[in-house]
Amino acid sequence: MAQAGIALRRLKKRSQFVRAARGIRAGRSAFGLQAITSRESDPGVGFTVTKKSGNSPERNRIKRRLRAAVTACAGDFAPGHDYVLVGRREALEQKFDRLVADLAFCIARVHSKGSGDKPHTPGRAGHRNTRP
Repeated sequence: MAQAGIALRRLKKRSQFVRAARGIRAGRSAFGLQAITSRESDPGVGFTVTKKSGNSPERNRIKRRLRAAVTACAGDFAPGHDYVLVGRREALEQKFDRLVADLAFCIARVHSKGSGDKPHTPGRAGHRNTRP
């Protein structure tokens, strides 16, 4: 899964995905990227595609294309970070070169200073009023 000696960890536990969802986000039509700092030295990468994106073969094809794009951009991932790619149906039709370019752009965006992106904070959904 890595290129040119870059070691990438795979995120496998739900807690790792939930933690990344609280981080900085960037998106394109084919996928969304979530990133957060990690205690591990090697970058961690996880993939998720919801059932809304298609049936099982389509979801697996989306994940395969995203894994290939991650391999192509392996050198762009920063050490000490976890990344989650949330695949969308558009990843099936998009040219691979554009998919790789979009991923490189999103990685740079989540790491740029002053990009305007802030860590995701959940809204007030499920908020209880604690006033008497």
